[in-house]
Amino acid sequence: MAEWFGVRCIVAHPESSYEERITLWQADSFDEAVAMAEADAEAYAEDSGATFLGFAQAFVMAQAPGHGSEVFCLERESELEPDEYLDAFFDTGAEREASLDETG
Repeated sequence: MAEWFGVRCIVAHPESSYEERITLWQADSFDEAVAMAEADAEAYAEDSGATFLGFAQAFVMAQAPGHGSEVFCLERESELEPDEYLDAFFDTGAEREASLDETG
C-alpha cells in the first residue's frame, strides 16, 4: 500500500546560494519516493539553471497530507545551546528570507 513521503533535496544555484526543497510523494517505499524526488530535483535544477547535489532525505508521513500535517522531520544530535544551534544551522545570516514583522 502506498504511503506519503516528504523528501528534502538540495540544489545549488550559480550565484552561490543553496535551496532546500521538500516535496511530497506517494510511493510504496523510501527508495521509490527518493527516486521520484531526485528525478524532480534534476528537472527543477535544469529548468532553473541550478545543479542538483544528489542529496535527498526522506520522511514517511504518519497520515495522508492535510491541514497541519507534518511533511518532513529530521532529528540531529548536538551539544550546542538552542541559540547557537539555530545560528549554526538555520539563522546564519545568509538566508534569503524576511521575518514576519518585515512582510507587513
